[in-house]
Amino acid sequence: MPQPITLTGREPQTSAAELLAGLVPPPQFARASFDSYVPDPAHPSQAKAQQALRDLGEQLLRPARKSLFRKAAPPPSIYLDGGYGVGKTHLLASLAHAVGSERSAYGTFVEYTHLVGALGFAPCVKELSTRSLVAIDEFELDDPGDTVLMSRLLRELADAGVSLVATSNTLPEALGEGRFAAEDFLREIQALAARFTVMRIDGEDYRQRTGRPQSTGHTDDAVREAVDASTAGGAVVSLDAWRPLMAHLARIHPSRYGRLVDGVDAVALTGVDQLDDDMVGLRLVVLIDRLYDRGVPVRLGGAGVADIVSERMLTKGYRKKYYRALSRLGALAALPLPGERAAS
Repeated sequence: MPQPITLTGREPQTSAAELLAGLVPPPQFARASFDSYVPDPAHPSQAKAQQALRDLGEQLLRPARKSLFRKAAPPPSIYLDGGYGVGKTHLLASLAHAVGSERSAYGTFVEYTHLVGALGFAPCVKELSTRSLVAIDEFELDDPGDTVLMSRLLRELADAGVSLVATSNTLPEALGEGRFAAEDFLREIQALAARFTVMRIDGEDYRQRTGRPQSTGHTDDAVREAVDASTAGGAVVSLDAWRPLMAHLARIHPSRYGRLVDGVDAVALTGVDQLDDDMVGLRLVVLIDRLYDRGVPVRLGGAGVADIVSERMLTKGYRKKYYRALSRLGALAALPLPGERAAS
């Protein structure tokens, strides 16, 4: 009988070339388009953002006009601010598709910082400067080093004529707030904010509007039975204990988390309990994002989605990251495992 695999048994490697090739919208948004984005009529800001990005895409595809007497205007840059689940990623992916993979780069904030680490700053600027658009999803500043790094990177890209579009749950002038002494880096943060036209997208979390039931934890035995049924049908399912997997994530660079779950049809965990450590929690956020990118169903044995991070973690500086991750994990936990019928 086929057996489940373990994520803790995987040691993924990712080259710089693979990181560059991976700067495209994730599989879940591989078919995203402006036409497939459905704005909520109750929140007109969604349709306004949709039209603004559609217009930007058309502008970036038009040949640039050159003048011997007038300096070219700086490229337009847009910052989409709004709560999680209002469709910011869908719109950003739609823009990248409209501009085309050869002329655009798409990645999360974390992926760009990892890219700089893998390539070096100057080679990274050189590679990204060949694009018309650099799209940055989930823009956030978690430490002073990222503040200085991203401010410099975006400044050089904008100076090279690259249009920047970012999404975030935090207004640009409030980046870093609550996580480090942001006032000490106010000049860098203000320089970042000044480069963007900020558009607010209002609305409810669409993952909570789907009518899917709130997922809860299962018993470990129920998780193992579900995994056995899926693997018997030929699915590739991982089965790991919660704490060992958290420890394994600490040994792998977050840029490799996508490769860690590539080719996996579902992820199952036993012994899930509550975390109260931000270092562990932030690594978990990246893993959830990579699972969500790929639409991988998740089954939890032990604590349910709402209980895996402590109240302290949900009230401190990273709370927006955790709430977004819990929203995404709830959607993945509500998906059926391969061969399992969806809940009605």
